[in-house]
Amino acid sequence: MLEILRKRRSIRHYTPQALEPEVMELLREAVLRSPSSRGLDPWEFIFVTDKPLLEALSKAKPHGAHFLRDAALGVVVLGHEDKADTWIEDCAIASIILQLACESLGLGSCWMQIRLRPHDQERTAEDRVREILRIPPHLRVESIISIGYPAKALAGHARETLKDHTIRTNTYS
Repeated sequence: MLEILRKRRSIRHYTPQALEPEVMELLREAVLRSPSSRGLDPWEFIFVTDKPLLEALSKAKPHGAHFLRDAALGVVVLGHEDKADTWIEDCAIASIILQLACESLGLGSCWMQIRLRPHDQERTAEDRVREILRIPPHLRVESIISIGYPAKALAGHARETLKDHTIRTNTYS
């Protein structure tokens, strides 16, 4: 696991290669194995491979989404707000589990925040994603994870760049 964390980077450029069915199945298994508070699993996922839909989703917010158009897969992470008060945390955990699974499979990925982001002056990014994918009103959109084969290799962050000062022992001071 530590090697996966050492190598993982946000990848925003992908090759045009599609994901193999067995890889898709492994990614599905990964999100379903994500831990959740009290085992309530307050999530659902939409696996988007349709290029016109990925293109539309890449415009769901004005910044930080363009890379989705070139991805082989976008996984939309949805939460049941009424199922668990921890739906945001549980969906975030599922999102990062998916990203770590991608790294372990030689895939690149990048988190695209949707919740609390604007689409334009009148609508939220969540409303736009909901419209594009016909998501029912009882589900919230937490994030979209773009996934694909990396167009170029990026080295992991060097150990000396990590912010050790953010870790304390026993008490804050």
